[in-house]
This record gives sequence, structure tokens and C-alpha cells, in this order.
Amino acid sequence: MVWMEKRSNYRSNPNVLWDEAQSIIVLGINYHFECNSLELLSEKNKGIISVYSRNSDYHKIIKKKLKSLSIEISKLLDCSFKYFVDTAPVMEKPISMKGGIGWQGKHTNLVSKDFGSWLFLSSIFVDKKINNTHPEIDHCGSCTNCIDICPTNAIVEPYKLDATKCISYLTIEHKGTIDKNLRKLIGNRIYGCDDCLAVCPWNKFAKKSKEISFHPRDDLIKPDLGTFLSLTDEDFRKKFSKSSIKRIGRDRFLRNVLIAVGNSKEKNYYKQILRLLEDKSELVRAMAVWAMRKMCDGSKFIELKEKYSKYESDDAVINEWN
Repeated sequence: MVWMEKRSNYRSNPNVLWDEAQSIIVLGINYHFECNSLELLSEKNKGIISVYSRNSDYHKIIKKKLKSLSIEISKLLDCSFKYFVDTAPVMEKPISMKGGIGWQGKHTNLVSKDFGSWLFLSSIFVDKKINNTHPEIDHCGSCTNCIDICPTNAIVEPYKLDATKCISYLTIEHKGTIDKNLRKLIGNRIYGCDDCLAVCPWNKFAKKSKEISFHPRDDLIKPDLGTFLSLTDEDFRKKFSKSSIKRIGRDRFLRNVLIAVGNSKEKNYYKQILRLLEDKSELVRAMAVWAMRKMCDGSKFIELKEKYSKYESDDAVINEWN
């Protein structure tokens, strides 16, 4: 999370990004598709992938649309422009609230009266003054659904998130092993977490997205965890070539899958986990040890430890064996 602190001056002052900017046009695009990841929490052998990542990488889809729209705006206003979709430290959520798209809910995400919590945000900077639209106000009221459901209590108080406990951060942005105290709480979530979004009452107004590229792939709606355990680097890149999942890499993805497998305690994954105890990635080996500990009785685990740990040189993996 250090990068956020280092670039805080960019977030607080958009002119640091582009000194000629005079106005920001912020946009939201709906990605809702009547999917509810909460329904999979009880299916321990299934992996939960955040709804937004069940098909094509939204960055690429939105970037094309932004470019076309920016060109049309530049013709209309006779202005220059720059556009961003998660490619620069832009404070999209508070700007969106000022622009009238929605308000920042207690889970810190944007909520819309028309689309609930299922919006991708992007922005266009222009070097021309534009009259502001009417800002949106907070409509959360006394509701605390998002706070109450958070598995790791990452929403420490209304409108305040401890990102280091957030499952979305841990399974996507975090690069190393995940805190042992949080692994059980992750359950079968293998990429992101939608819990705080899914329980928002404003989702009753959500509309199905018209963008086909956001509609989920069949193989990512209810994937069996076992289908991922044999992924090589090449397999991973091929399977997720057009997905935002690709950017975390095979090793981090398998880390997440192994945590879910360990939480499932399904013994039919034993042989697949056994092979991963010798994986080339220290991160994968470490989580394979943890998953195996959840799978085996004490004597069997000690037997495996005696066989494999004597050849191990990585401190994180050794720590898991011990």
C-alpha cells in the first residue's frame, strides 16, 4: 500500500497529473449481470471470482469507449483531453459524487440510485471550464449491511476501510503470503470479494448491463477449485488472456485457490496439493503446506513434513511446515 502514500499529492491535486486540466468529466458504466456471489459461499468446492472479473478486462473495454467519447467531446468543446480508467491516481469516487453519479457509501464504494453498487468509474480531463452538475447526497441512512457482512471486519467504521484486511486487496494486490489469521475468513473467495456490494439495498434498482463483454463466462461463474490446481504458467495465461485476473499471475492466483481448498477441507484435492508441495514458486509451496495441514490428520502431516521440509530453503515455506 506504500504506493498510495507516495502518490497522495496526485490524488489531492488533479493538476499534478495534467497542469492544463480545468474540468473533469467522470463516467460510470454498469457491469451488473444478476450474479450474486453470496450464493456460492456455502459451496466450499467452488471458487468465488468477483463479478467484475468474470469476463473481459474492463480496462480495455472502457478505454476504447473513453477514447471515442473524448474525441467527440474535444470536437464539441474545441478542447484537449486526457482520459483515465484506473491508470492514474484519480479520486473518481468523490468526484463522481460531485458530478451527481452517486454517493460514496459506508463501504467506501460508489452507490447509485439507478445502478446500485455495480459501476466501473472512469474520467476525462479537459482544458476547458464546464459547469458542474448537481452533486449527489448520501442516501445510506442508518443502514449498516455492508459493515455487518464484511468477513474480516475491514470496514472499521462507516466510510473507513482498512485495506490490509480487505479480501479484495489481499487476493489481488497483496503479493506475499496472507496473514494466517485471515485465511479462514477468506473462505472460497479466490479473486476479490463482493459481499459489501451485494448486500446493498440500493441494488434492487440495478439493471442488467448491455455490454456483452461484461457478461460472465460460464466457466468463471461456479468454477470447481480443482480445475485451477494443475494450472501451469502457460495454462494460466491462456485461460485468463483477456481477463483482469491475468495481471496477478499464476502464483498469486494459486495462492488464493490453495487457501480456498484448505478451507474446504475436501480430501479429494489431496493428490493435487501433494504435487504443489514441490512447485517452483515459494508462494505456492507455502500455501500448499497450509492447505495440506487443513487436509491431513496430525501423523500424516508430520510424515509429509519429514519428507519435504528437509529439502526446503525458503523461510516462508519452512515457517508453514513448522
